[in-house]
Amino acid sequence: MNKLVTSSEFQESFEALSASARQEPVTITRYGADDLVVVSAGVFKRLKQRERLTGLAAELSQEWVESVRAAKVPDEFAWLDEELL
Repeated sequence: MNKLVTSSEFQESFEALSASARQEPVTITRYGADDLVVVSAGVFKRLKQRERLTGLAAELSQEWVESVRAAKVPDEFAWLDEELL
């Protein structure tokens, strides 16, 4: 669960909320809607690395697509299904 603050609150408490963002994401709202998310440099770096590891599904071979369709997730990882919600 990340912290949710208004842009005014973030400006007023920049130091404290910046420190908080090093531990968990801080979502900044503007006019009642999510506007920005502040995360630690480490989290940002991991996100950028993942970006480089992605590709278009349309570029995959049919053999690879069929292998993925046939794959079964071990029961020990069933809890990860919650991440998809």
